[in-house]
Amino acid sequence: MTEQAKYHHVSDVPGLVLGSARFADIGFDRHYHLDFHIGFVTEGVQRHRSKGESFLLGPGSVALMPPGEIHDGVSEGGGAYTLKTFRLSQALVASLTEEISGQPKELELAGALLEDTGLVANLRALHEAMQQAVGPGSLAVQTQWFTLLEHLLSQSRAIRPESITGTLSPLQWSRVRDYCFSHIDQRITLDDLAGLCGLGRFPFLKQFKRTIGMTPHAWLLRLRLERACGLLARSVLPIVEVAHAVGFYDQSHFNRAFRQAFGVAPSRYRT
Repeated sequence: MTEQAKYHHVSDVPGLVLGSARFADIGFDRHYHLDFHIGFVTEGVQRHRSKGESFLLGPGSVALMPPGEIHDGVSEGGGAYTLKTFRLSQALVASLTEEISGQPKELELAGALLEDTGLVANLRALHEAMQQAVGPGSLAVQTQWFTLLEHLLSQSRAIRPESITGTLSPLQWSRVRDYCFSHIDQRITLDDLAGLCGLGRFPFLKQFKRTIGMTPHAWLLRLRLERACGLLARSVLPIVEVAHAVGFYDQSHFNRAFRQAFGVAPSRYRT
């Protein structure tokens, strides 16, 4: 039976629902979905059965389940397990497929089981981040979302990613840089930056990294932290105000990022 289940509709990504459920004793009966599921287990092991085959889904594994595929799942060994899912509507998958492949096409989704502990860790972090108040619209989460979806949809044979060539022009890069400098205290999204260049989000990500050598999120994060260093050195602003002035939504997030970048807390940097 299901001990507990939670669902979160991601308002910034229409058609995306995040699920988390803990199963004990038994799992779930044979069924199917009308949407595309990405599932992974964070605790315990599930025995998953579909198309006459049986396999184990445990930590380190990701299951891709296309619409209409009949399947079930039971606890392996009688213990409880926790299953987390990304549920993508067919309309959302179609729009992402077109954006990443560069052309509209009929969906040809296939199921797959991927063994990749690094991928699971990234999916788990994304699942958690998307449930935060500023998560889905943040540049970091948008970048991770596109990167992971490109990989997963490719594995499910839904797409062949568009081959993006070239780099940002000097004018495009100047627009992006100037915008980030002048809006550093505000939320900056992938849509904002791609729009400045007249590009789709996926081509922009590829060309930005090829031009600068960093993702847009990594470059912007470093800009925020460098600006913070200047404010800490030249002003007596409280640290929480410094954090807000360079675009961090709370001081704890700022403290973690600053310590990771410079090896000390912001309070130690200014002493």
